[in-house]
Amino acid sequence: MTPSAASSGPGAPGLDIPAVSVTPGGTATTSLTVRNDSDIVEAYTLEVVGDCAPWATVEPARISLYPGTSETVTITLAPPRSPEVRAGDVPLGVRVLPAEHPESVTVPETTVHIEEFHELRTEILPRRRRGWLRGRYRLAVRNEGNTPTRISFRPEQAGEELRFGFVPADLQLEPGESAEIRLRVRIGKPVWFGKPAVWPFTVHTTDGAAEAQAEAEASARPVTYVRPPLEAEFVQIPIFPKWLLALLAAILALLLAWFALVRPAVRSAARQAADEVVQPRPTPGGGKNGQSPGTGNGTGTGDGTGKEQGGSGPGVPSSGGPGGTGTSGGGEQSSTTIDVQTSGGQTKTGTYPVPQGKVFGVTDIVVANFQGDEGVMTISFGDRKITTIALETFRNQDYHWVTPIEIPANATVTANVTCAKPGTPATGRQAQQCHEVLNVSGVLANVAQ
Repeated sequence: MTPSAASSGPGAPGLDIPAVSVTPGGTATTSLTVRNDSDIVEAYTLEVVGDCAPWATVEPARISLYPGTSETVTITLAPPRSPEVRAGDVPLGVRVLPAEHPESVTVPETTVHIEEFHELRTEILPRRRRGWLRGRYRLAVRNEGNTPTRISFRPEQAGEELRFGFVPADLQLEPGESAEIRLRVRIGKPVWFGKPAVWPFTVHTTDGAAEAQAEAEASARPVTYVRPPLEAEFVQIPIFPKWLLALLAAILALLLAWFALVRPAVRSAARQAADEVVQPRPTPGGGKNGQSPGTGNGTGTGDGTGKEQGGSGPGVPSSGGPGGTGTSGGGEQSSTTIDVQTSGGQTKTGTYPVPQGKVFGVTDIVVANFQGDEGVMTISFGDRKITTIALETFRNQDYHWVTPIEIPANATVTANVTCAKPGTPATGRQAQQCHEVLNVSGVLANVAQ
């Protein structure tokens, strides 16, 4: 601005500072006229004092005047665009210190009007949020202007599918003050399957004081408080992801394949195996006087010895061993038990000898390891080893044969047990010895010469 003329009374330096207005971030100047009304040559040092001192300068800062002369100095004001420079009237003083008469120091003053400016720093975090029906965001706001302002928010989304909630809805901020607002975004309908839906939206920040000032100045100049909106998006993910649909389809295909192809084949194989297991066994002779069931009373075709042709009755095991011996028709069901108890780290054998003049046709054996012992058990019929099993792999095991395994007279059924570690029975206390039981069942028949 152009300063007015300066004047002063006689006998003292003429001092006068016109008032001035300045916008933070800009510059303004005013002037001070110093006149020497003394009768000697005087030098003056000029210095800005007061709240304006950090951003005000005077040039020249030192002048020399002859008596009756004057000089005008320029005061430059350059307040920074900062919330620390508050809007309003600020006093401005300049200390004028004479070199020869320092006791005559004076401080002329004036008023500097700091104009308002509005500036907001806003940020939304995160810019992208994923969820089924809702997402939460944070709005960081800082008042970078030099005057208090009331801030509110206005969301905008094409289609209006989203619903918005701000907490708090508006707030008052002093210059340099910061605040955080919680934003909740919600959509009404879920996405059940398919790809995620992306919903972009914007948030406009409204500065109440800036808009009021802009409306008041609209007739003089265009609105300058244009603030870009905050952009973000809500990614609505489907309730059931794509990989789950593929998994369900694969499971459904497996179920269809099971019921259409695998299950009938399994049932057929199981039925065939069951039929093989339950096919009729040879029935041992059980009639009186050595006759086998189904032979009648002995009136059929014979060989003159009172025996029916064909040898033994149906179902009776026969033997074609050396010497031409075989079993007679007087066999009967028989069962025996071999009980073996062995200390840990030892081996013990239990036997059952086939009686003299008999043949034992074994059809079933049952092995019991009721303590859960650890070790090895070997089962032999005469010189034939039937099986070797680890004790820790079973508690009860049974074996069955459709065709009996014949054990001749004086041969033995042998159970050989090597005890590695006694087990723990149902009592819960570890046993002192291994204890195994072998039950052998079959047909005990007479030897026919």
